[in-house]
Amino acid sequence: MKARQKFILISIIIVVIIAAVYTIWKPIIWSLIFFGPIILIGYIDIIQTKQTIRRNFPVLGNFRFLLEKIRPEIMQYFVETDTEGRPINRLFRTLIYERAKKVNDTTPFGTQMDVYRSGYEWMDHSIYAKNNADLEHEPRVLVGGLECKKPYSASILNISAMSFGALSQNAVLAMNTGAKKGSFAHNTGEGGISPYHKQPGGDLIWQVGTGYFGCRKEDGTFCPDTFKKNATIDNVKMIEIKISQGAKPGHGGILPASKNTPEIAAIRHVKPHTDVLSPPSHTAFKDAEGLMHFVKQLRDLSGGKPIGFKICIGKKEEFENVCKAMVSTGIKPDFITVDGGEGGTGAAPIEFSNSLGMPLRDGLSFAVDMLNGYDLKKDIKVIASGKIFSGFHMARVIAIGADMCNSARAMMIATGCIQALQCNTNTCPVGVTTQNKSLMRGLNVQDKAIRVANYHEETVKSFIELMAASGLSKPSELKRSDIKRRVSMTQVLNYNEIYPSVVKGSLL
Repeated sequence: MKARQKFILISIIIVVIIAAVYTIWKPIIWSLIFFGPIILIGYIDIIQTKQTIRRNFPVLGNFRFLLEKIRPEIMQYFVETDTEGRPINRLFRTLIYERAKKVNDTTPFGTQMDVYRSGYEWMDHSIYAKNNADLEHEPRVLVGGLECKKPYSASILNISAMSFGALSQNAVLAMNTGAKKGSFAHNTGEGGISPYHKQPGGDLIWQVGTGYFGCRKEDGTFCPDTFKKNATIDNVKMIEIKISQGAKPGHGGILPASKNTPEIAAIRHVKPHTDVLSPPSHTAFKDAEGLMHFVKQLRDLSGGKPIGFKICIGKKEEFENVCKAMVSTGIKPDFITVDGGEGGTGAAPIEFSNSLGMPLRDGLSFAVDMLNGYDLKKDIKVIASGKIFSGFHMARVIAIGADMCNSARAMMIATGCIQALQCNTNTCPVGVTTQNKSLMRGLNVQDKAIRVANYHEETVKSFIELMAASGLSKPSELKRSDIKRRVSMTQVLNYNEIYPSVVKGSLL
């Protein structure tokens, strides 16, 4: 029995007891002075739709918001750190909440960072700043190379990969409804395309992982027939082959048996109530040229939709081999998503999360340089994924060479995630990462969909305002030299000095 049901039962029992005792002892009626307001607050909590914690945990849930009023929550896991591992910015979760709710996100007393510490970063502004009204407020990126028959005009910021199964149906519905409202794309994650991805009608990036969920045969290998059936769905605008993700590169995904319901199993084509483990690598190809031929196969089967792959950079020579394979085969993906080793997941061994995979900016700069060096970048869009929360986070990866960004954690927070860190236990108190129907029922889809759309709108707006302040008219004008980083008390370098660019075609 869940907290909401327990409260209703206890409140009924209290009222019945008071009524029964009242027949023989009249003073008991005064106990309603104490119990009455508590019961009233509880039922108000259950009826309201704005705060999931209060809906799922009536009365008790209010203490969380009371503590917030006394002391703002500290974002202890969503922080950047200096070279000694000390937190330097605890505002991201608060910032996301404020933008999702469209409340004032300005802060008093100036910067809250030590601007002289190693690792502090900033953008150059211009005395010839642009007027915001003169800039494009919803920049789009056309994804699709020479062989693509159905290019997609994507938002510059989209929802990164999170599977139904890892997320609840209400969380998926809220995100996809938000994507529909805000005209941006929603990556399905490797768990396949669920009815909750399709129902709201938001644009989808279908991710095909090593488990081939939604396009697999009984033995777990790739099935062209079921792939074609899903790939030609109107909502599916792009298809992403997941090679590795930042939080657990080379490890594969995990869906615990407690979350593997018959519905999820049917979508993934697996057995229900069993642990579902994605293999660490693909069986459809074994080398770089094989990956390129797989890209072509998926493009043909999908009717010419944009095909790309997601990778966390590991061994540099392997990515360079992929670039060489593009040149030798003449087959190029339409996009590449570069994930950082700091990327998130619902469950991963701590050694993988903390000590495996190249961080986003290092991996991104290397990937962009390789593509430029082999003269491939002009035909391939690059997406940056890994702790993208703010307009400045967008600006610095676009300055490095990304064309657009994906965000997962920020979208989860906009959907109501409070970072309870129970993603892998099926007990998420706000119904975001659970298949427990009682808990997910507290997540109001329409309210959270608006917040997802709001967060997207306000974050893109902040990115545009940063560009305007820098005197730039469009994202492609951002250069590595526009971002500065203090590397010591006496030395500041720009990104072009930290990540020197490679001359186009110099590696051919």
